[in-house]
Amino acid sequence: QVQLVESGGGLVQAGGSLRLSCAASGRTFTMYAMGWFRQAPGKEREFVAAISWGGSGRRYYEDSVKGRFTISRDNAKNTVYLQINSLKPEDTAVYTCAASIRYYSATTVDEYDYWGQGTQVTVSS
Repeated sequence: QVQLVESGGGLVQAGGSLRLSCAASGRTFTMYAMGWFRQAPGKEREFVAAISWGGSGRRYYEDSVKGRFTISRDNAKNTVYLQINSLKPEDTAVYTCAASIRYYSATTVDEYDYWGQGTQVTVSS
């Protein structure tokens, strides 16, 4: 089992920045990748970014967030971060961290095995 706890969400004005954190605990040595998803009201959960947990830490991004979102990791702390810059009202969503114990390049919901509770990001215009 892997437990995930997110932090760092909040209310921010458009154009601002946030850094989300996700701390993993438990059987973290089984993780192949960690990722971030978001779900806006009335919409399906969508992939945002992912990073492989071993090796060079290859990164994957959903096209619409490239250039504004940066995923990074601290293996010693078992923590993954999501830096979000130039926030837009359409970024408003619950952001959820996930861990995959099967895929290094996990970018879909089905490829993840463990999920956090999520953290709310609200962007005001």
